Amino acid sequence: MKTWFKTLVSSCALIPFAACALNPGDNIAQAREPAATTATTTKVKPALWAVKDDDTTIYLLGTVHVLKPGLSWFDGAVRQAFDKSDELVLELVLPEDQAEAAKVTIPLAMDTSGKTLPQKLEPDALKAYQTVLTGLGLPANAFDAFEPWFAAVTLSVLPLTKLGYDPNQGVEKQLTAAAKTANKPISGFETLEEQLGFFDTLPEAGQVAFLNSTVKDIDKLGPTLDKMVLLWGKGDTVSLAATMNESMVTTPELTKTLLWDRNARWADQIKARMDKPGTVFVAVGAGHLAGENSVQDYLKARGLKAKRVQ
Repeated sequence: MKTWFKTLVSSCALIPFAACALNPGDNIAQAREPAATTATTTKVKPALWAVKDDDTTIYLLGTVHVLKPGLSWFDGAVRQAFDKSDELVLELVLPEDQAEAAKVTIPLAMDTSGKTLPQKLEPDALKAYQTVLTGLGLPANAFDAFEPWFAAVTLSVLPLTKLGYDPNQGVEKQLTAAAKTANKPISGFETLEEQLGFFDTLPEAGQVAFLNSTVKDIDKLGPTLDKMVLLWGKGDTVSLAATMNESMVTTPELTKTLLWDRNARWADQIKARMDKPGTVFVAVGAGHLAGENSVQDYLKARGLKAKRVQ
């Protein structure tokens, strides 16, 4: 499961959305109650790049979508770059109104095949899946009417909140709040419909494999994310890429869909933005800025150099 999770947590802004908005019932809200945390603060220095020409600067920050409280990352070079910027660009701008988000999400997440989720699982897989649900304080039928990808994405997040990870501490959430305070425009490379569609268009077999693998190693979610956050905080994109490569070998189609194809499209958008003067702060999942076929690689192919500034 760690292979799916590494790709998901470092590439999709749906991570905080799954914890905060993809909520088919009050029981899920109870299950995602965060664990108590201490007030200690740890200073970290995530990687930051800049792409420049005569009258345009675009900063690139790799993010983690959920974090534990107490990490001091929004200072130093990152804060300076943000303060210099005229606008903020994220993977997508999540709706603040959960009702509006639900209008987009539910039609995609609901199953229309006539089969319930349990009917798509083998007996042993169904038993393991329902055991995980009840262990998280959810009813065994919580996602019966939904597609497997929806259950998998949500189950990838709920255990993390019990381990102290908080979507409201995620990098995008904090950057968004700061941008609103400073009256900076906020936009996204993608829409919510597009990012949901990456999962919704997976074949049923792939969605079931995603869910089964999530269930299988659900107890390893915390240690996996702990490691990735550690590497992110050190700005160690080489090791982060090596960690991500474990996912890429076993899930090439998912990697292409969630990382490489999107990186290429974002590089096109960044290149187009370089034609206008100004300073832009771009923040996307750290997996997009690490390793082979990163956003920086696609920018280089388009004649733009991303220089590491932290």
